[in-house]
Amino acid sequence: MDVDAFVAAHHQDWLRLESLINRGRKLTGTEIDELVELYQRTATHLSTVRSSSPDPVLVGRLSSLVARGRAAVTGARAPLWRDAGTFVTTSFPAVAYRMRWWWLGTTAGSLGLSLIMAIWVANSPEVQASLGTPFEIRQLVEHDFANYYTEHSAASFAFHVWVNNVLVSAVSLIGGILLGIPVILGLQGFGGLLALQLNLGAIAGLMFAYGKGDIFFGLILPHGMLELTAVYLASATGLKLGWTVIDPGPRRRGQALAEEGRAAMSIALGIIGVLLISGLIEGFVTGWVHTTWLRIGIGVVAEAAFLVYVFTLGRKAARAGVTGDADLKPDLAPAVG
Repeated sequence: MDVDAFVAAHHQDWLRLESLINRGRKLTGTEIDELVELYQRTATHLSTVRSSSPDPVLVGRLSSLVARGRAAVTGARAPLWRDAGTFVTTSFPAVAYRMRWWWLGTTAGSLGLSLIMAIWVANSPEVQASLGTPFEIRQLVEHDFANYYTEHSAASFAFHVWVNNVLVSAVSLIGGILLGIPVILGLQGFGGLLALQLNLGAIAGLMFAYGKGDIFFGLILPHGMLELTAVYLASATGLKLGWTVIDPGPRRRGQALAEEGRAAMSIALGIIGVLLISGLIEGFVTGWVHTTWLRIGIGVVAEAAFLVYVFTLGRKAARAGVTGDADLKPDLAPAVG
């Protein structure tokens, strides 16, 4: 396609559409009909340019014009609170539900690895000796592990934990584009899923070896259930993104990666909120509520609420066809040639 000739042929239509858009609500009935027609025509032009001659400058100009035209044709956008409500009740749980098998597999594999590590450490004095001196290990199991949750103020500790977990989850999501390798091994100083599970298993093994297993679970479970659930969801999403690079299915690789990547953004935004809740529990409950059953009970309620939320609202939204991506797709009209 001759781009210059195409632009020359349709330039006046685009200018007229932009003029009508800029006039906003001051249009007559005839002008509104003209706006709709020009919007549809320009969407067709955008489709033609994308398929025949993907000139980035022209595509960018037409994409912006079509987006503005769509807003003018469909009226004012819904209030921000309504968009946020749709995200919370539909988009995020739908994508999380769609990820359930990857999520379940990541959870089972991760906890299985930690269990093996814990059993190995707890039953092997040689392995314990390689992790630290007897003094260092006793300091960890008798003081440092519990003191970790109270050595800072609850508010600052909750904020620190939240930011750290969000960064780790972000690495897991973004690392998916690199075939999921950073999800497992980590990236730029952030431990990956492998390091997280090995460290968790090693600490658990040491705590049980010194008869402190009840303290370990009493302090890990209140916030850890929800926190690890969110991290596993982020890791599963990153791994799914990496697998899409390898096996895009019937879609073109670029299209599949773009669609899965946009849907993954729903997970990224949703997990920020989930990790905020787990951070608040870790900061204000884990080290400061001294009744063990109450601490764990709060964690169980938070975890159960999240799972019920995903598997009720998410299943309903997924069955309705919500993918977490549809609202982000550009306006295009069918074009031939």
